[in-house]
Amino acid sequence: MPENHDLALILSKCNEHNQGKIRQISNQDILAVIADRIKLCNPDNLFIHTGSDADCLHIKRMALATGEEQPLKMEGHTAHFDPPTEQGRIVKQTYAVADEGVYTSSLANAMPRPEATDLIQKYMKDIMTGKTLIVGFFIRGPIGAPISYPSLTFSDSWYLMHQQNNLYRKNPAYFEKQVDLIGFFFTNTHSKGTLNTKEAYVLTDRKNKETWAWNVSYLGNCALIKKGHHRLANDDAIYNHRGKRLSEHMFITGITLKDNTTIWINGAAPSGCGKTTTAMAGDSFIGDDLAQVWIDDDGLIRSANPEIGIFGIIKDVNLESDPLLMERLRNHGSEVIWTNVLLANKTPYWEGSHESIPESGTNFQGEWFKGKKDANGNPIPISHPNARCTIRSNQLRNFDEESANDPNGVETKVFTYSGRDADTMPPVIAALTPEEGVTFGADIASATTATEVGSKGDVKRSPWANAPFFLGALGEYMDGQFKFFTNPELKMKPVLASLNYFLTDAARGGNSQDLLGEKRDVTVWLTWLAKLAHDEVTGLKTPLGIIPTFKEVKAIFDQLIPDKGYTKELYEKQFSLYVDNVIARIDMQVAAYQKEVNVPEIYFKTQAAKKARLEKLKAEKGAIVTPDQLSA
Repeated sequence: MPENHDLALILSKCNEHNQGKIRQISNQDILAVIADRIKLCNPDNLFIHTGSDADCLHIKRMALATGEEQPLKMEGHTAHFDPPTEQGRIVKQTYAVADEGVYTSSLANAMPRPEATDLIQKYMKDIMTGKTLIVGFFIRGPIGAPISYPSLTFSDSWYLMHQQNNLYRKNPAYFEKQVDLIGFFFTNTHSKGTLNTKEAYVLTDRKNKETWAWNVSYLGNCALIKKGHHRLANDDAIYNHRGKRLSEHMFITGITLKDNTTIWINGAAPSGCGKTTTAMAGDSFIGDDLAQVWIDDDGLIRSANPEIGIFGIIKDVNLESDPLLMERLRNHGSEVIWTNVLLANKTPYWEGSHESIPESGTNFQGEWFKGKKDANGNPIPISHPNARCTIRSNQLRNFDEESANDPNGVETKVFTYSGRDADTMPPVIAALTPEEGVTFGADIASATTATEVGSKGDVKRSPWANAPFFLGALGEYMDGQFKFFTNPELKMKPVLASLNYFLTDAARGGNSQDLLGEKRDVTVWLTWLAKLAHDEVTGLKTPLGIIPTFKEVKAIFDQLIPDKGYTKELYEKQFSLYVDNVIARIDMQVAAYQKEVNVPEIYFKTQAAKKARLEKLKAEKGAIVTPDQLSA
């Protein structure tokens, strides 16, 4: 419990109005943390954010008044620019605080606790002198859900709080109730500091359930309620609820079938690989990025989105591929926060919009004009590849607000796994068993994207698209996946599937690097999976998994995208098995996992059995096997 002088310290930093707001908080642990942050950061004053409309409006006005955002022509729209050196996650300066004797993932940067403690003291001590410390009470999920984690946010950035208002539920009274329900809360402490990226750090402390960030403004680095607290939620699921809960980097979307049944689908993909587009392809949308997943008392898999908004990559968003999102982005009445786009005449523009682009303006690197090049002679795009838009989900026409706020979550029957895979997996394939479905997630390989500072497009492993957000042994996370999807309490095993939007013509015998499909095709693949889960289709069983028949997908294309004219020739290119590529992928992944600790033996047995089937197929039918050969 905080001593009286600690509470007095909190009140001394508040004006009369904010004193009234802080007196609503009775939880002594919460008050103790607030007092501790005041002592460390030494702000001039506090703003207590209750989540009220008045507080939200004040935060937005302050973001504009301080220049962190600027108003745009369209009502409700604002824009923000991050420093040119910090327009993605600073992965090389992101660390897990490591305790002696506690294993930290081989895929995470580890920093010994004494070193981390010294850094926090060095950079955060008195960092808010002359500034206002904003205290926000946010909740990662529906009120009353067993997987909704309270996240206490401290920051001197009005922009950060404005962003979080659009992405999370916020209310001190409910915050305390949720703390009482689950027994703890997460904490994030952030300061813009000097915005010197060279002296910026992002730290995650598993032991104390807290995150730290300074000298950063890109939301993926400073809004650690998002990916930072996702790491802590992941930790809780695997180490305290293994086999019963998962915390995933997944969208949640629903496909409604002819009998009005909605099949809820969760899908994993690395950032920048189409999760938002896929989520919006559903008839009922809940989330585009994160999912808390659990098995309820009836043996059903339930999912809930910890967020209530979208922080989505804007590149290639256009009317053809994202009509529901564009409906709000180009209309008055929506509140949208734009980051790192081109601004001309107070209007945002971006790469891949299929709109007319102005001759000049201001963008992520400063003044811009057509033909401008960088120091290396490369053309500067109109918007950064990781430029974003933030919008509350309830502004989107297909958002299912009732289901999104249900503390019971939605029953989930399909899980998909995908990455930027140019040459190996077909567009959609369902696993033959839950164990093989887990390997689909474990074996995601993807080209790096602009979401990471310094990325160069190299292909790398991205297990479950969640590895950067798990800080323990990867083998233990995998064990949690196997235990969850083979849990004997499950009433019905879900469909586990691989999705791949990025298969190229060149990889299937063509001459171009063009994609074999289009973004809009994803609604067909999702619908086929929903029908498979609902026993409306059977597909074609292959040694790698179940693929759709031409008749099945042709019927869905004709119904949903009649102008596509989906052909048998395209089907054969997309769904022929290139056996050598698949075997090489298996060998690569097995070799990598052999270097990890605590990997379950079932992974290696499952992969060996799959590889043996594929080698037999190759011996019988060759290295490239068409669907007709598979059905013969």
